[in-house]
Amino acid sequence: MDTPRMLTKYRKEIVPAMREKFKYKTVMAVPKVLKVVLNIGVGRYVKDDKMLEVIERDLSLITGQKPAPTFAKKSIASFKLREGMKVGYKVTLRGKRMYDFIDRLVSIAFPRTRDFRGLDLKSFDKKGSLNLGITEQSIFPEVHYESLKEVFGLEIAVVTSAQRREEAIELLKLIGFPFKKEEKKTSKK
Repeated sequence: MDTPRMLTKYRKEIVPAMREKFKYKTVMAVPKVLKVVLNIGVGRYVKDDKMLEVIERDLSLITGQKPAPTFAKKSIASFKLREGMKVGYKVTLRGKRMYDFIDRLVSIAFPRTRDFRGLDLKSFDKKGSLNLGITEQSIFPEVHYESLKEVFGLEIAVVTSAQRREEAIELLKLIGFPFKKEEKKTSKK
């Protein structure tokens, strides 16, 4: 089994760079990506079985793993939602599939996104997890335009083992995630 390109880059380039910048004593102290979680809410397609199949198929093509359905925990009459209905799908990627997905996300999907100017640094939480939303599943090369009937969005959470936000930002910058340049505010006198 081949080692993913991103994992090789992490071991050979990112770990030494992170050790130098943050002065870690051991290699094990260097933060790493633990998992990537993809989440889709089905919304208006909750009663459309064919669309649910399309969403499930596209998500499994994108991730290489069968998505797990999520179900409604309680009934909400105003949304016409009953307890036990499918309300979404989620996939948790770890290991080889996670590194392959990150590689495709960074090198193929982000450049294919229309009007993409970079990720906002406000997308990080205090512990160093990146949360972002993708508006169209069509930016992934596995989804064919011919089979594209409906466009749906998905949420991606990249969970790292970083203890601080700055460490996580540096780790993902070195991996290749494109972030917006911080604009310096100039005061007019």
